[in-house]
Amino acid sequence: MRNTVLSYLLLPLFTALPFTLNAAPASVTTPPAVTASKEGHTQTPSTKIDLNDADALTLQQNLNGIGKAKADAIIAYREANGPFDSVDELLEIKGIGKALLERNRDKLMVE
Repeated sequence: MRNTVLSYLLLPLFTALPFTLNAAPASVTTPPAVTASKEGHTQTPSTKIDLNDADALTLQQNLNGIGKAKADAIIAYREANGPFDSVDELLEIKGIGKALLERNRDKLMVE
């Protein structure tokens, strides 16, 4: 009697095991994201972003701590004051401090 009850409990467990092992998803590698700016240039995460060329969406997606409002503020500053002369000029924009600039300095450039 004990063997019968034990076999009824363990048999479904052992028969379902191969199905669960086969159903597990294989690890999938995804290629790096590519975003396009207004002028049609592509920016990959490994390349630097030109402050004088990037649109708000590119800034927002590729920089840490830059949301929609700060990205729009960068674009508005560029339109009001002309092209950036250096990356340090971002400190003139309200809401962007030294810590935020240093966090993103290696991702930014000015041509």
